[in-house]
Amino acid sequence: MDDDGGRGGEHARGSLRPDRESDGTWDDGLIARRVAEAGEAGEAKGGAGSDQLADGGAEPPRGGDASTGSSAPGGTRYDTELRPRLDSLRELIGLSRTRLDRRTLAEAGRVLDEAAARRRLSDEHTVVAIAGATGSGKSSLFNALAGTAISEAGVRRPTTAAPVACSWTDGAAGLLDRLGIPMRLRRRPAQSPDGEAQLRGLVLIDLPDHDSAVAAHREQVDRILALVDAVIWVVDPEKYADAVLHERYLRPLAGHAEVTFVVLNQVDRLPGDAADQVLDDLRRLLDEDGVALGEYGEPGATVLALSALTGEGVGELRDALDQFVAERGAPVRRISADVDAAAARLRPLYAAERRPGLTESARQEFTDQLAEAVGAAAAGEAAERVWTRNANKACGTPWLRLWRWYQARNAPVALRPRPGPPAPVDEEAAARQRVEQAVRTVADKAAHGLPAPWAQAVREAAARGAQGLPEALDEVAVTAGVPVGQRPPRPGWWPLAVLVQASMTLVQIIGGLWLLAQVIGVCPPNLGVPVLLMSVGIVGGPCVERACGVAVRGPARRYGAEAERRLREAAAACGRARVLDPVAAELLRYQEVREKYVEVIGVGRSGGVTKLSTTSG
Repeated sequence: MDDDGGRGGEHARGSLRPDRESDGTWDDGLIARRVAEAGEAGEAKGGAGSDQLADGGAEPPRGGDASTGSSAPGGTRYDTELRPRLDSLRELIGLSRTRLDRRTLAEAGRVLDEAAARRRLSDEHTVVAIAGATGSGKSSLFNALAGTAISEAGVRRPTTAAPVACSWTDGAAGLLDRLGIPMRLRRRPAQSPDGEAQLRGLVLIDLPDHDSAVAAHREQVDRILALVDAVIWVVDPEKYADAVLHERYLRPLAGHAEVTFVVLNQVDRLPGDAADQVLDDLRRLLDEDGVALGEYGEPGATVLALSALTGEGVGELRDALDQFVAERGAPVRRISADVDAAAARLRPLYAAERRPGLTESARQEFTDQLAEAVGAAAAGEAAERVWTRNANKACGTPWLRLWRWYQARNAPVALRPRPGPPAPVDEEAAARQRVEQAVRTVADKAAHGLPAPWAQAVREAAARGAQGLPEALDEVAVTAGVPVGQRPPRPGWWPLAVLVQASMTLVQIIGGLWLLAQVIGVCPPNLGVPVLLMSVGIVGGPCVERACGVAVRGPARRYGAEAERRLREAAAACGRARVLDPVAAELLRYQEVREKYVEVIGVGRSGGVTKLSTTSG
């Protein structure tokens, strides 16, 4: 069985099987989905074992040594409950390969490998291992169930040096080959028609001591426990509370309670009701370990008390095993528990603290910061001033324009405006810093609450997009802004205003020349008309200029707003293409793997699809 926890820096299943990494044969999500669609026709691409569908492609033969074609009751449950979860797990691994390292995904990949390997073998057999500590009497129980002395039992420790197998029916060779049990250690039970019929389909394995002083024995126990369909833990009145047993095996295997038997052996050594007291204390310890107890018809571990020496309670265990084997559901239950264990270890990598995504306010804030970095507001104000200045030039009095020209001509050289000055270095640095800060802020908001690998992927996507973003924004400011030196378009009433202003100026000139002619005697004296003409021109010119100044405010404001809008939209489009879209793609990828993870933990459950809690995103 799986080790659902870890010890120190060990691999998640380090206490139950050799530590090995995934062979990296799963592909990305697209290929994984294609393999899922093509899996019914044959084996998947990429090599042997780990890149194959959980059911091994085409429906494998059942019965015997995977060579006969009889169907099994477990197949229906596999197809309806387990197979969708295995398919989802395989796709989850494929989608996560670019975000998670191989070691993290290795255990989930091992579950797929072992599920495919077990599915290809006989469903008519149930492989049950007998495990226990030194001196617990597991070999004696093995012999009692087999009806003959198959496994050596004695006072020498350790007694069992290698796993011994006993099969009640033929056709289990493939299963025993998978366990690595040699032919010389394969046995048959005592010839008893009633006993053989009762335990038909059972393959019993006597394991070495899990607390053996020989490291090779412990390694064999861990390896085989990861492959069998069920396990019978044998404890004795002296070691039933052993910390090694509970912390290294029973507690991590709490999720495998439906394929677990716990038997208290050697009860013949306990006087009176002491056996019941020890059994109750054993149940209490199992409950503290999180092992569900199969009481009152509920699914869980079977806990019994017996004596392999005297035979007390052995018949009850035999009946329980007979019913367990007859159901032929142990392989599916075992693999389902393995999937649960793998999903539980992967939960921190897929369960978010909140619903992921970028809010509209975060997007708007990012856009505002980019617009500030390119100076969209300042560009709009400058465009408005240009419009107003051009209006003043076109509709203003000639004398005022002449005076302004004179002032500009005689102004100090240092105070004269220079067209198109380059931006100061400190302003460029400040703008670059604003862009970098905007990218960091939007990345942090998008990654907030995500599991660490996906949050890192979001930040990396934003950082990649930020490379060259300041330069791109500078280019946007040039292409989308108002071209330097280009005059803004004029409204249709400007020529009329210019004509009226020119008429006012012409009236002033006519009046002035008429008065001058009267002074030098060219014209007869008549002050009324020329003075009136000059007064109309002197008063009318500024009035026309003022009226045009009032009329131009609206168009100038709209012109500046349009210039700001163009620059803002161009900056927003640049930021969206370089930063927001890659970040959104990472969030969508996380959403996809999260949905697959929900399917892994919930498809086929009695209560429907188990969903992650709201606090988990």
